[in-house]
Amino acid sequence: MSPSGIAEHAVEVLSARERQRFLDHHPNSVALAARARQALFGGVPMHWMSDWSTPVPLFVERAQGARFFDVDGHDYVDFCLGDTGSMFGHSPAPVAAALREQAGNGLTSMLPGEDAVVCGELLAARFGLPFWQVATTATDANRFVLRWARAITGRKVILVFDGCYHGTVDEAMVRARDGHTVHRPGLIGQARNLTQHSRVVPFNDLAALEAALAPGDVAAVLCEPALTNIGMVLPEPGFMARLRELTRQAGTLLIIDETHTISTGPGGCTRAWNLEPDFLTLGKPIAGGVPCAVYGCSAAMAQAMQLARQHASELSHGHGHSGMGTTLSANALAMHCMRANLEQVMTPGAYEHMLWLAARLAEGFRTLIARHDLAWSVTELGARCEFQFCSTPPRNGAEAEAAFHDSLQMALHLYLINRGILITPFHNMTLCCPDTSAGDVDRLLAALDAALTELLAIPGAREG
Repeated sequence: MSPSGIAEHAVEVLSARERQRFLDHHPNSVALAARARQALFGGVPMHWMSDWSTPVPLFVERAQGARFFDVDGHDYVDFCLGDTGSMFGHSPAPVAAALREQAGNGLTSMLPGEDAVVCGELLAARFGLPFWQVATTATDANRFVLRWARAITGRKVILVFDGCYHGTVDEAMVRARDGHTVHRPGLIGQARNLTQHSRVVPFNDLAALEAALAPGDVAAVLCEPALTNIGMVLPEPGFMARLRELTRQAGTLLIIDETHTISTGPGGCTRAWNLEPDFLTLGKPIAGGVPCAVYGCSAAMAQAMQLARQHASELSHGHGHSGMGTTLSANALAMHCMRANLEQVMTPGAYEHMLWLAARLAEGFRTLIARHDLAWSVTELGARCEFQFCSTPPRNGAEAEAAFHDSLQMALHLYLINRGILITPFHNMTLCCPDTSAGDVDRLLAALDAALTELLAIPGAREG
């Protein structure tokens, strides 16, 4: 029996119907897909762009606010928002103005400007960590922080939670299986044995966490405050506070990755839940959609980093390379856009609107689930929420994964796309931005209601 309680044959009936509908109504996307296959590997500029539920990629013409338009003239309400990259809407007006302002004033120079100083001040005030550095992606920020953590502690092992998301950092490309750390399925070209210096424990499992820290060899715990990429999983009461206590007792640093959980509020979960990390990383939305990422640290870590630099310099007789930074990191364009985003877009007022709408959407999901008598649940985290194919919200990555019904998820997503609504692929997560309206939320709920009504009307759709 499927975890969703929906029979596979019914899912396939709905999927076949929706695939044909997409092909019939998107001739320009179909034509571009055929053309793209001659020049782009897999017909897309990044291979995962072909993993959506559509039979061919959906080609976008333009986007603004909470909407985008495809090459066939259809408009969509966007609840995916670049999987957080456009968390504050597509092309926010202050960021668009910043792009225009900086365009004629230099894009990159490997030198700082006043924007960098202002951004550092704004980040320190927002998150409570006094010192900041800038990278290009959250993956870069996490890689750099892990180097600092190992240099500071003299340890090599990094601990992550099963099902976590930290971009494409090698140390996080692992899973827990039967109590053992193993490589994440699907890795391509992996040469180094990641399990030598990575350790995985289930989220919300304090006993497993304490045991994993006990050997005293863990440099850092790299942690999302809530899992967001295997289905949303929230921390149980007291878990994050105890995590901080255990890491301090073990001499292990705590790195909080807020790349997705910044949806919680202007200072992310770090400020909302008083997490007190040693380092904080944040990418995707920080510059309003322009590639940029940051990492912050406590005063104690800044001092330890300086000592680590001095030690490395002495060993290399003043020469060498830290393994951190790229020439485009902290470029002038990104810094100007980040400043505009922090000052004018990521405001308390924007969050108030986003959180209110997300709560409205979550309640609507619960109403639909009850109306259709489905054993599903809903998880909320600030401006994002998700319906999941399990009766109670999962407490760890394994439970979230066990609730997957991939074909059903893709069928529902395709149904919504065909009605002008986009939600995050790979699971059923939604995100509200400052430009999302109550009408947009109601439109999503009405379309999902229609999808479930059609699906459950197929003979034999309900299992059991």
